[in-house]
Amino acid sequence: MSEQLPEYLKQGEAARLFPVLSTTSKEGRTTSIVLACVSKVEEFGSELLSSVGQKLGKRTKVATYTEVCFEKQSGSVNDRPDGLITLKTGSREWVALIEAKVGNNDLDASQLERYRALAKENGADCVISISNQFATSPMVHPLDDVRKSRSKIPVYHWSWMHILTIADLLLSSEGVADTDQKILLNELRRFLTHESAGVKGFDRMPREWAELNKLVSSGGSIPARSPLVLPVLQAWHQETRDLSLILSRMTGANVSERLPRKHAADPANRQKDELQDLRDAHCLKCSLSVPDAAATIDVVADIPRRSIDVGMTLRAPEDKKTTKARVNWLLRQVKAESVDGLFLRLLWPGASEATQHAFQDLRNDPDLASEGKEHLVPHGFHLFVSERLGAKFTQQTNFIAELEVLVPKFYGDFGSNISAWQRKAPQIKQGRDDSEDVSTEALEEDSEGFEP
Repeated sequence: MSEQLPEYLKQGEAARLFPVLSTTSKEGRTTSIVLACVSKVEEFGSELLSSVGQKLGKRTKVATYTEVCFEKQSGSVNDRPDGLITLKTGSREWVALIEAKVGNNDLDASQLERYRALAKENGADCVISISNQFATSPMVHPLDDVRKSRSKIPVYHWSWMHILTIADLLLSSEGVADTDQKILLNELRRFLTHESAGVKGFDRMPREWAELNKLVSSGGSIPARSPLVLPVLQAWHQETRDLSLILSRMTGANVSERLPRKHAADPANRQKDELQDLRDAHCLKCSLSVPDAAATIDVVADIPRRSIDVGMTLRAPEDKKTTKARVNWLLRQVKAESVDGLFLRLLWPGASEATQHAFQDLRNDPDLASEGKEHLVPHGFHLFVSERLGAKFTQQTNFIAELEVLVPKFYGDFGSNISAWQRKAPQIKQGRDDSEDVSTEALEEDSEGFEP
C-alpha cells in the first residue's frame, strides 16, 4: 500500500531503504537511503534536523519523499528536487526541499535559486542541499552566491561526511535506543563508507595551491586581489571542516572548529581577515575544539617553511614556584616514549621573548628551560609537533593526506593525555573561628532595613 502524497505534490514516492533505481543512479540511491533513515531512525532524524533549527517533539511525524514534482510549478518543468522532508506537529507543518549531489558533482547556485522560487510558490520553508562540499555550519552555505541571494527562503547545507559523522557519533555513544533502528543506522554507516555511495572527504587543494607556493618561495608578495588566494582559502576552509569531522569519528566526540563569533556568523568577514593573515604571515591557520581536552588544537600550515605545526597552548601551573617545577609538571604528563619532532615553547611574562626546546632535551635536562631566564617563571607553554614536508607540501593531494595523518596523531599521542592546570579551591584555615571577625556593630549594620 503506497503512502498518500501531500496535496501540494503531483508526483513523488516515499523514500525507500532499498530503492529500485538504476545502478548508475548513485545520487538517487544515496539520497533515498539517507532520507529513509531520517524518517525511520528517530535519533538520527532528530540530530540532523536540529542542525537546521527544527526540534522534534514526541508528537512530530517525519515523512520523506524522493523524485518529487509540485502541483504549482511556474518555472522549468525539468526542475525536480531530489527529495522532500516534512515535519507535522498537530496542525503545523514544516517542509524542506532537498537537492543532492554525490562524487565530484558540485552544487549549482542557479539551480538552488530556482528551488528557492519553487519552495516559495508552494509554501515550503527552506531548501537543504547535500554534497561533498563542506560548510562550517549547516546554517552557513558553502556557495557565496547562495549566501548573498536576496531570497527570503533559507538554504541550509549538509555535507555527506557531516551526515556520516552524526550516524557514527550516535552509534559510538549508544545514542539509539531501539535495537532495530540501531541496526538500520549501522547499515547506513556501512553504506556511506562504501565507494559506491559517492561519499568522500576533502582530498585535494586546488591547482592554485602550487602556484601560491611558488610565489611565496620566490620571495614574492601576495597581492590583495590575487586570483590565487580565494580558491586556496575556500579549500582550506573545507579541509578544516573535514578535519573536525575526522576527529569526531575517531574520538566519538563532537569536535568543532573554534571560530571568532564574527567569523562564524559571516564567512565573508572570515575570508577578509584570513586573506590579510595569509598576505602578512604566509600561513594558513585553524583551531579545533575537542570536548574536555586541555586546550584547542592549533594547526598552522607555514608556506615559507613548507611545514605543518600542530600544537596546544597550556597555562602553566601557578602553584609551582620555579621554572623547573612548572616544566616537570608538563613533562610528567607526556607518556609517549618517542617524542621525535615534539617541541616545547615557553611563554614568559612581559616583553620577554618565548624560548623553545626539543621535548627530548628537556626530558634529559629540565634545567635547560631556565637558561637566560633565571629570574622569571613561564606563564604558559605551547606543546607542538613540526613536520617539514618539502615537496609534498606544494602537492594538491599529498598536502591534505599528510595533514590528515599529522593532526590526529598529535592528539592521539600527546594532546589527549594532557590535563589543564586548575587552581585549587580555597581551604578552611586551621584554628580559624568564623565568629572571631564578626563584631556586634557589623551584625547590627547588616540587620538594618530588615524586619523580623
